[in-house]
Amino acid sequence: MNEEKALEISIQIFERVFGEKVSFSLQDIYEKFAFDRNLPYEVKDSTTGEVTWADSINFDQYITLANSEKWERAGKWKGSAKQITSFKELMECFQNLNYITTERVYDSLNVCKSDTIYRSQNVYHSTNTSDSSHIIFCNGVGNSEYLLSSSRSYQCNYCISADDSINCTNCYHVICSGKISNSMFIQDCSDLNECMFCAHLSNASYCICNTKYSKDDYYAIKKIIVEWIMHS
Repeated sequence: MNEEKALEISIQIFERVFGEKVSFSLQDIYEKFAFDRNLPYEVKDSTTGEVTWADSINFDQYITLANSEKWERAGKWKGSAKQITSFKELMECFQNLNYITTERVYDSLNVCKSDTIYRSQNVYHSTNTSDSSHIIFCNGVGNSEYLLSSSRSYQCNYCISADDSINCTNCYHVICSGKISNSMFIQDCSDLNECMFCAHLSNASYCICNTKYSKDDYYAIKKIIVEWIMHS
């Protein structure tokens, strides 16, 4: 996974969600849609000086998972017995071992700038991801595909900014909702299709602000909203 592939995946997601091609750069997408996400930070491997990515920056020493495994094979993590006469000496011994492991990627393929990724593939600058693929700028997603800038969501596909949600498809900015499709700006809803700016609503379609519209009127307004999102 590299930036070119991450941009390609992001463009595919935008085309599915909004129905039009975009000319954003990957940096544009991050600054417009993912700037507030809690994503891995860039730090330095304390043993080699190489750039790596970690969930937290509140530590002094880091080591990549790959380098940690090299140390283990070389027996570098094993200490030798010594007499300890003070708490200070104990902490000094511990400090020599206390590296925070970064880029923890397990049973996964094509992962970049990410930490704590499990059984996933094609993941870019994300964290806490499991059993998923084509994930960009996400934190805490599982059993999902083609997600961008989403958090704590599961069984979702082709969504941008899906948070605390499940079973959502082709959606933008969905919060605490389930079984939502082709919708935007949804909160605390369920079983919606083609709805916008709705909250606490269930089993509905072609609604805006919880009010039913004709199909033609709905799509006319949706076109205006998409234009605003993509070009404002």
